[in-house]
Amino acid sequence: MFYIGLDAHWKTSTVCILDENGREIKTQTFPGTLQVLLRHIEELPRPFEICFEASCTYGYLYDQLRRIAQRVIVAHPGQLRLIFRSKRKNDRVDARKLAKLLYLGEVPPVHVPPEKTRQWRSLIEFRQRLIGRRTACKNQVRALLRGLGVVAPKGLWSRIGRAWLNELDLSEGPALRRDILADELSHHDRQIARVTKRLDQIGARSPSVILLQTIPGVGPRTAEAIAAYLDRPERFAHARQVGAYFGLVPCQDSSAGSSRLGHITRQGPATVRKLLVEATWQAKRRCVAVQEHFDRIAGGKADRRKVALVGTAHWLLRCMWAMLRTGEQWRYVA
Repeated sequence: MFYIGLDAHWKTSTVCILDENGREIKTQTFPGTLQVLLRHIEELPRPFEICFEASCTYGYLYDQLRRIAQRVIVAHPGQLRLIFRSKRKNDRVDARKLAKLLYLGEVPPVHVPPEKTRQWRSLIEFRQRLIGRRTACKNQVRALLRGLGVVAPKGLWSRIGRAWLNELDLSEGPALRRDILADELSHHDRQIARVTKRLDQIGARSPSVILLQTIPGVGPRTAEAIAAYLDRPERFAHARQVGAYFGLVPCQDSSAGSSRLGHITRQGPATVRKLLVEATWQAKRRCVAVQEHFDRIAGGKADRRKVALVGTAHWLLRCMWAMLRTGEQWRYVA
């Protein structure tokens, strides 16, 4: 068995090959695209295991390498740096580092979901980016009106509000800015509607998305994000791992018998945390169980409402994970 560490880039890639005794056989840099790299890897001695760091191309590389490698591991970049630190860093050093960790069986792996799930996640993230662009456009409109001393009515983004904006009597310069921003806003609305329609079609065929929407206050956007990023609920041994995966557990500094808990780690997909907190706020208004959990953490103190909201979101996430494992719908017994 050979062990290969791969430091892959768009224009050049480096491989380091170790034999079954952990001795380095060859370290070589291949110029060219990923397709050229794959042709070179197919010519390497077999059987072999291969490891590379997660990046934007990790899904494509993983799918292609699985055809020719006996085992493929995608390493977690953040945890990898904590395990193996070095003052010297270049492509050859990185490839050698990956090969050594692979040989020792100490590579911190990341979960690689199927291609359909990866595309689903990408579409969810793409919709969030489109919403961010639309929000930036709205902020520019508000700044324009504020700079002119114009007080915008409530419901500015409704049909009536936009009609008022288009009919507002402005001088030539501000009017031009207003018209361009209005066109941009309409363009973003159409783009978001197209992506939302596609996500709705995917969610309608997903039993997980349908199941999670039985929770009061949880809509299709939150349900699809949880379902897409959890992927297979059984890959988590217990609920604590789920909270850590989504970055909802507190940072911990423990030493000499003393332990200090800080803010949440914020690791994992930020989009899921954002949607989950929004859904928790709605669920608190619609479900007695969620409200009781929130009140218990808040303890009647106004300055603990944010802490209670995040804590309730963490609890609700664990409930979602349990529902997906068992297939049971949301139920509350008083």
